[in-house]
Amino acid sequence: MLLAVIISTVIISLISLVGLFLAAKRVQRWIHYFISFAAGTLLAVSFFDLIPESLHAFEEAGVHGREALLFVLVGIALFFIIERFIHWHHCGKNDCDERPAGLLILTGDFIHNFLDGVLIASAYLLDFRAGLLATISIIAHEIPQEIGDFSVLLHAGYTKAKALLLNFYSALSAVIGGVVGYFLFSAVEIVIPFVVAVAAGGFIYIALTDIVPALHRHKRERWVSVVETAVFLLTIVVFWCLLSLLGHAH
Repeated sequence: MLLAVIISTVIISLISLVGLFLAAKRVQRWIHYFISFAAGTLLAVSFFDLIPESLHAFEEAGVHGREALLFVLVGIALFFIIERFIHWHHCGKNDCDERPAGLLILTGDFIHNFLDGVLIASAYLLDFRAGLLATISIIAHEIPQEIGDFSVLLHAGYTKAKALLLNFYSALSAVIGGVVGYFLFSAVEIVIPFVVAVAAGGFIYIALTDIVPALHRHKRERWVSVVETAVFLLTIVVFWCLLSLLGHAH
């Protein structure tokens, strides 16, 4: 399972190099569809897999489901608190309302990616499928985020090469977080369902307060909004169908 954690976090770290393709107009043209997909993925994986998996683990440990859901709320509150101090908003283009300094972006990314690694480790230790779906969710929201962060670093005065390198270094913290989380949670397995529930809450928070507002921030042609909505809803339906066909992991 450690190998799966490392592979997943390395892939997530490599996404930071997406800035190599930023110059292509096609990327900017399609970014809002990636954002719609990311929002649908985060919500679907949270409600259809991570929360049910954590509830099942809680029940096996003799914890009431209502009390277990408290940790989903804890995750929402925790990510709210973190965001109050570390700015990691997604940006579709070089047009965020606020432009934090490059150092702040890199610091925020380091912490953010470290937490991503920890969450992936906890999900894999709970169940392989949960880990795989958590990885897909994080990849989905990392693509638009890394494009936005790269744009902000360029705006802050970094060269393209330096921005790519620094962005990649900060993204490697996902691997560190994954390895640390794996050994920590392997030693204290009882905390795994709690962490997964908190992760689900964090995914819900990111989707509803960060990614969805990014879709509403800019007015586009009506047909584009219709396609964005369709991508969002279709993503949720596809995940629900796939998970229903796969059945419960236990």
